[in-house]
Amino acid sequence: MTQSVFIDGAVGTTGLEIADRLSGRSEFAQIILPEDKRKDAVARREALNDADFVILCLPDDAAKEAVAMIANDRTRVIDASTAHRVDPNWAYGFAEFKKGQHERIAAARFVSNPGCYPTGFLGLVAPLVAAGLIPADWPYTVNAVSGYSGGGKALIERFEGEGSDIGFRAYGLDLNHKHVPEMQQHARLAHAPIFAPAVVQAFRGMLVEVPLPLAAMPGAANADALRAALEGHYAGSAVVKVHSSAAPSELLIHKAEAPSDRLDLFVFASAKGDQVRLVAMLDNLGKGASGAAVQNLNIMAGLDEVSGLRV
Repeated sequence: MTQSVFIDGAVGTTGLEIADRLSGRSEFAQIILPEDKRKDAVARREALNDADFVILCLPDDAAKEAVAMIANDRTRVIDASTAHRVDPNWAYGFAEFKKGQHERIAAARFVSNPGCYPTGFLGLVAPLVAAGLIPADWPYTVNAVSGYSGGGKALIERFEGEGSDIGFRAYGLDLNHKHVPEMQQHARLAHAPIFAPAVVQAFRGMLVEVPLPLAAMPGAANADALRAALEGHYAGSAVVKVHSSAAPSELLIHKAEAPSDRLDLFVFASAKGDQVRLVAMLDNLGKGASGAAVQNLNIMAGLDEVSGLRV
């Protein structure tokens, strides 16, 4: 049975990539508003209420307004904004990060798509905290770099505009980034992590790193145990891969990185084993945004979760 999907905010980077992943799929029929009706409240309300599934690719306030416009009890919603990521009434749309989450997404009417940086952080940290292998009350640090596409049209223009010479942009310097509550809540941490995000001269791609001074962390397991726990947690996943102890000498984000919906996880250890760097590598527009939305849509629709994805 074909089910209808309306992408509200379809002309933004995330919306366009979702539409691309749905293109040519017989399981879904997209509801597409004409250009002159995209911001028309009446047309949007009708589409929001006619669709079997709605995917919101909007700023937070607009996403909340869109949800309020749905006047039926059957339309199911995936919100790619930050608006509902710590709302207990919304299923958190990261199917792999903890036991039972896939089933909760499948049964949910409202699903919040995870943030790109939190996907990397939680993919690494949440299973290890839940297993008691690293402490929940440690003051974690998150160092991360992303392609500039994650900042939307304005940041894309800054990086690609004529005469632009930006190579590296550090931001979130007020230590109040909107992703921090999401990281803390879903990893069940006692303290908000210190988050140091940056943007590099690449369109897409992301590295998220969590350094662990194991020798100073009460009750922390060793690197092999951390890697084995992650391997066990993600065993059988078609999306998440935990790499072996044969560590590469470098991890690269290319300026013209190919689209991907995977999440690659690494555990790098010092020779003494007293220090570890947990690293996640993903496409900020893939598993970090559009790919995750389509994966959640597949799960909610009862389909193969990787249909239409690049894994």
